[in-house]
Amino acid sequence: MKRFTDRRMVLMAAGTAAAAAVAGSVAAQTADIRGTVEYEGGIEIPKGQLVIYVEGPAPENARVPDNAARVESDGGAKKVEFSVPAVARTAAPAQEVVARLERADGWLLARGSATLTADAPVQIVLYTAMY
Repeated sequence: MKRFTDRRMVLMAAGTAAAAAVAGSVAAQTADIRGTVEYEGGIEIPKGQLVIYVEGPAPENARVPDNAARVESDGGAKKVEFSVPAVARTAAPAQEVVARLERADGWLLARGSATLTADAPVQIVLYTAMY
């Protein structure tokens, strides 16, 4: 005898499929974006605060996002490792990871950027800011 599918079985199957879809999308997201920052010419990074963030193709009035990584530089390291929280990668091809070295009073000392590539650590070189 053939058994008919009741409403409860249909709802359970739909719920299982939805849970699998959500779990798949969470598993597909990458971990934090990792990389290194160094100063041009391989010299020591000056004293200040490094602010590192992901910037899309059209910057939002040059605002630093709230989820930016902040790393203190004591003026003695030639290379600094960082980790930035992963963001939703858009279909836009040109997302960049930007690093800014700022003094305690907020003045920009140096800036550098690198294009974000999938599953590869980012290497950023800071260049002196000219005013």
